[in-house]
Amino acid sequence: MAKPSRDAVLAALLERHGRTYCDELGIPIEKGTPSPLFRWLCASLLFSARINAELATRAASALADAGWTTPEKMAGATWRQRVKVLNESGYARFDERTATMLGETSDLLIDRYRGDLRRLREEAGRDPETERRLLKEFKGIGDVGVDIFFREVQTVWEEIAPFASRRPLEAAQRLGLGSSADELARLVSERELPRLVAALVRAELAGDHDDVLEAAKRG
Repeated sequence: MAKPSRDAVLAALLERHGRTYCDELGIPIEKGTPSPLFRWLCASLLFSARINAELATRAASALADAGWTTPEKMAGATWRQRVKVLNESGYARFDERTATMLGETSDLLIDRYRGDLRRLREEAGRDPETERRLLKEFKGIGDVGVDIFFREVQTVWEEIAPFASRRPLEAAQRLGLGSSADELARLVSERELPRLVAALVRAELAGDHDDVLEAAKRG
């Protein structure tokens, strides 16, 4: 059977995995307002740990279900309350350390940026490298956490786009979709790029590149 076209692979990939993590978590990141930005920062912290992505997703949902959708509400919860919610959602290996980091991140966000990540963006002069450096000052956010945060915040922080980190680019190469964020950006609209990047992350995590290619061959 002939090798599937790039368009066919793209369609098969998006059909199979085309959902952003913000969509899955019910985070309206496209609003670019303080609460969604904070929730996505917390989720990025959770996803960056060496833990199953499904468990990290469950933990991020549990934090929202507990009502901790702003840094003020997160900081207002006790450490024990945060540990309990994380533990019960399956984030048990990292619950105590992560509960501490979530509290410290919230405190710093309140103290330095009055609870609003848009102030960090402005302090950085909308420069991605400066944004990265400032984001890494939050406890639990390293380069991996910033990469995760950038992947979907590029929807509203246009200076970051086009952005794709190592993991989605590895999947893109396996699927013949390119090897750079610029190449991916040429395949879809600016608005759809985070969805494509998320689909590539999911394909890489699932290890189902061959299944995507087979689906593309079948059309």
